[in-house]
Amino acid sequence: MSRKVSHYIGGRWVASLSGREHPDLDPWTGQPLAQVASGEAEDARLAVEAAHAAFAGWAELLPGDRQLIFLRAADILVRRDAEIVALLAAETGCGAHFARVQLGFSASLLRQAAGLAYAPTGQILPSNLPGTRALAVRRPVGVVAAIAPWNAALTLAGRAVVGPLALGNTVVLKPSEESPITGGTIWAEIFAEAGLPPGVLNVITHASGDAGVIAEELVTHPRVRRINFTGSTVTGRRLAELAARHLKRPVLQLSGHNSLIVLADADLDYAIEAAAYGAFVHQGEVCMCARRILVERPIAEEFTARFTAKVASLPVGDPRDPSTVVGPLINKWALSLVSRRVEEAVALGARLLTGGTSDPPCYPPTLLTDVPREAEIAFEETFGPVALLEIVEDRDQAVERANDSRYGLTAGILTGNTYQGLDLARRLEVGIVHINDQPVNDEPQMPFGGLKDSGWGRFGLGFAAEDFTELQWATLRDAPRDFPF
Repeated sequence: MSRKVSHYIGGRWVASLSGREHPDLDPWTGQPLAQVASGEAEDARLAVEAAHAAFAGWAELLPGDRQLIFLRAADILVRRDAEIVALLAAETGCGAHFARVQLGFSASLLRQAAGLAYAPTGQILPSNLPGTRALAVRRPVGVVAAIAPWNAALTLAGRAVVGPLALGNTVVLKPSEESPITGGTIWAEIFAEAGLPPGVLNVITHASGDAGVIAEELVTHPRVRRINFTGSTVTGRRLAELAARHLKRPVLQLSGHNSLIVLADADLDYAIEAAAYGAFVHQGEVCMCARRILVERPIAEEFTARFTAKVASLPVGDPRDPSTVVGPLINKWALSLVSRRVEEAVALGARLLTGGTSDPPCYPPTLLTDVPREAEIAFEETFGPVALLEIVEDRDQAVERANDSRYGLTAGILTGNTYQGLDLARRLEVGIVHINDQPVNDEPQMPFGGLKDSGWGRFGLGFAAEDFTELQWATLRDAPRDFPF
């Protein structure tokens, strides 16, 4: 056991009040990576109170002082680059390429957040009342509860906390039980070293099965004014219902069943490379991954043959090996779900082009075609290295099939005519479209979020103020006002 992971509350590393702990397992070896504090509702309550106590001081901190903290945090993150790459592999099965994608995003996130300290906080509004000056002023909301997933642990935990912090809020972060370090305490370590005042960021870890207890405490606590959540639609819906009962506005980034449309005029070599990356990066455990690849009929035969060969050649194995593309799935339940859904699809008549045989702790890169619409894998998000290939007659049918989903997160369109791509993009019922790229893209300043069952609200530093500040209308009189009585 190489590590002991505690809660971070009020600037101190503390054990759970119950004294309980649980192991954090390496998905490749199955061996314990760390012993982790098993939090409960009372631990979360203490974290919220610590965040509330720190709020006033943090909100009033001079912008230059706040900016320096984020810049120092970026430097610390970069300095710990190799350590974090190793931790991401050991804790989440993340290969070196995607680990460095996460590191690059996180460093950029911190540096861009430093600029928010000097962002305008309001505007002057015209008034019809003589002698009145009206202002619309943005103010931090207070305590923000951030609930982050395991699949891109460093990036998604960073996204959950950095924007709210940069706008003057304090945060309680609940990482997934699968990534308490890379999705939780690593951020507390970095910010503590950077000089973040005690209580401004707090982290509560928990064992499997206890997420709901802590989430309920965070959502219902009267000191918590905003919630952000990245995860499944099922859990997001429950959180939204609970938040609504307490009149709290959540930001939800939920599941996706994303399409990559390959039109007949696309560069075929490029399309094959893009589709392989978009479907199988981080063994398909990314909400943005291309689950359905819709290929226009004139190029379908050649694309299918070449893409199948490409998928079959992707290296599988130890995430610490730099050549590995498809590493272990996060746990045995995830592996079992992927296996079951592929087997069900084949039993219902789908054709297996490559892969399809579980090899624990990995699942091979798998390509299915002729998948019946009633198969679960045809309509439910499946976190794993599986893509569905479908032939469409024309671009109109491609749009129709892409929109035939209750999800609306992201999509890609590959075409030789970018204007045609933009026209199709306007018809897609998704929050994000990438023309001549696959769907797995994000930048800290972009409005990231989906439509339909993929959530509401937008992450992204350029848009964070919409959800993580309150807008106050204030007026000033420079002369007495006449009153009728």
